[in-house]
Amino acid sequence: MRTRTSARLTAVTAATLCAGLFAAPALAGPHGDQHHGHDAADLRVATYNLSLNRATEGELRSDLSTRDDVQAQTVAEVIQRARPDVVLLNEFDYDAAHASVDLFRDNYLEVGQHGADPITYRYAYTAPSNTGVPSGFDLNNDGAVGGGDDAYGFGAFPGQYGMVVLSRYPIETTKVRTFQHFLWKDMPGALLPDDPTTSAPHDWFTTKELAAVRLSSKSHWDVPVQVGKDTVHVLASHPTPPSFDGPEDRNGHRNHDEIRFWSDYVTPGRTSSYIYDDAGQRGGLKGGSSFVVLGDMNSDPVDGDSYPGATAQLLDNRRIQDPRPTSAGAPEAARLQGGINLTQQGDPRYDTADFADTTPGNLRADYVLPSRDLRVQDTGVFWPAQSDPLSRLTGVYPFPSSDHRLVWLDVDLRHGGNGHRGR
Repeated sequence: MRTRTSARLTAVTAATLCAGLFAAPALAGPHGDQHHGHDAADLRVATYNLSLNRATEGELRSDLSTRDDVQAQTVAEVIQRARPDVVLLNEFDYDAAHASVDLFRDNYLEVGQHGADPITYRYAYTAPSNTGVPSGFDLNNDGAVGGGDDAYGFGAFPGQYGMVVLSRYPIETTKVRTFQHFLWKDMPGALLPDDPTTSAPHDWFTTKELAAVRLSSKSHWDVPVQVGKDTVHVLASHPTPPSFDGPEDRNGHRNHDEIRFWSDYVTPGRTSSYIYDDAGQRGGLKGGSSFVVLGDMNSDPVDGDSYPGATAQLLDNRRIQDPRPTSAGAPEAARLQGGINLTQQGDPRYDTADFADTTPGNLRADYVLPSRDLRVQDTGVFWPAQSDPLSRLTGVYPFPSSDHRLVWLDVDLRHGGNGHRGR
């Protein structure tokens, strides 16, 4: 394993660290080559829920400690075939030593898989997740305290279903902002859930619970990436699925507001003035900044169980453009699988996740949404048709890689404006 340097944000005191409101740790260090053949002015950004989560703490680290894990080989090959410059990994279990991130790079990404060229990411960023962190409250109101459903974000152990940003370009670690501890109640007009057995509004959580319940089910990160003289803010998150609850729809409401957070964050002025990060800095993204909102949003614009208008908050935001990536495999899968896919309202070309064909069916769940100042050159979803030899990487249930597909976007940093191809 090559030696990496480690960087840590230090704009907090020891007392603050003890209180739990900490600046997130980062990985950053030299790790081989940086360029893969795209024009130097171009940036390929991707999101991939690669389902590298495991049932027990430390299991992922163990699996990645050798080069023999078949699923890790497969998802690594997907990344090698797509070759993004920056990629957000969703559902990658967090460990405080960052060992799993290093092992995945060393043993899988930097080893050619089935004829694909190795790929090196010099820089990486990871930080704690709310998943599996005990809240000490009965958040699902089942009469007992404990378990994944009473954690700040659903998880069997702290960091399960975590996130990682990998980058070929330097990450400005001292300027990273995390919002793990932002309280849901502090969002103006938050869709706090109602207890369906009462007539009072927003009373699913007690007053004490509201003082502790966090908005983000994992975390929200603003990760600035330096590409030459340009800085692109990678706005990464993984909102909770709008399901697995009851008639109070607390997960649907939370999913809506987790998505809303980024829409507010990129809107300057009063809209974002309520936001504060884990270091205490207030406000949203500075006006004129280039950014890409990306991640598994667990929400389709038309179909599925989302709270109405959840993704529209991003797709209709005047600062954001939607290149609407497609694939050959998604419409084919919807046609062959049938079921609820045949009655959905949305166009299956835009699907990014292969879910159960009874409920909810295949959906557009994963997004890479650039700011309006970035010129989109091309975009797509890694979902080959069955006639393509690479379809072995996506497959059919049980999937060899993940039930989600990698979504990618090419932007030209040399030109501003809204024009783009691949719409």
